[in-house]
Amino acid sequence: MQWQGRSVRKSTGGRYNPSCGKKRREIGSAPADTHIGIERRKVSRTYGGNKKIRALRCEYAAISNTKTGETRKVKIEKVEENSANPNYVRRNLLTRGAIIRTELGPARITSRPGQHGVINAVLIE
Repeated sequence: MQWQGRSVRKSTGGRYNPSCGKKRREIGSAPADTHIGIERRKVSRTYGGNKKIRALRCEYAAISNTKTGETRKVKIEKVEENSANPNYVRRNLLTRGAIIRTELGPARITSRPGQHGVINAVLIE
């Protein structure tokens, strides 16, 4: 988790006078760390009383083929590459921009599983 409030220091290096303390709304949330497995989701309350669906585990992805324009629900086999962090490949973590191996071939994830709760991907050819 991370604190999302204002920095203690100015851009010049000087300090701000703390006129107010830390607020509950400024607290971040722990990463979802979505990985391959039987479907598991978590609904969390966000700012303004809204809801955010976090995918904790996912088995299938909605993969669209840009050439034909069709979209299919396909099983995810494994994570091939992840530019966010090389350790995510070993742990099979699904993040936006990760390249996954599927039955149709390699695909790049375009949605944010920890924020949207679903996995959408585009076929790479």
